[in-house]
Amino acid sequence: MVFWITGGIILLLGIYVFSTYNGFITIRNAVEEAFATMDVYLKKRYDLIPNLVETVKGYATHERETFQKIVEARSQAMNATTIEEKQASENMLAGTLKSLFALSENYPELKADTQFLDLQRQLQKVEEDIAQSRKYYNAVVKTLNTKVESFPSNIVAMMFGFTRGTYFEAIETERENVKVEF
Repeated sequence: MVFWITGGIILLLGIYVFSTYNGFITIRNAVEEAFATMDVYLKKRYDLIPNLVETVKGYATHERETFQKIVEARSQAMNATTIEEKQASENMLAGTLKSLFALSENYPELKADTQFLDLQRQLQKVEEDIAQSRKYYNAVVKTLNTKVESFPSNIVAMMFGFTRGTYFEAIETERENVKVEF
């Protein structure tokens, strides 16, 4: 009798470990898929940036330093491999793009250029897509982190080396309140 009870407990424990392990695999794959989706939108942004820079260059030729920073930030963002590197380089790129749009405010002819306005609209749409994909990515990472930290699944996570995921967080300037002046 003891043999059957022990065997039943071992069998139930084995089923739990296997199902929990498979759950971790499912969540890990969802995190990778969410990151890949976000990466697609980031690459769309990278493709728009050279066109935007070239359009602005035609009007603001003496702003070479701003253009150089944008090109460097884009290159660094494209070459980032880990989520931490990607996050840091994306934050730097977002800052340089803000300086480009701030620069465009000084050139009324540029603000009226249809190509520039079209590129600006495309970039705005891509930024919205990036924001949505970040939300999805962070939601999936939250699910993973909850499972990694919850008992008893945390035991299976330790056994098979599953770790917490990294959130894609906003830069400090995006967290600041917007200052509105009239």
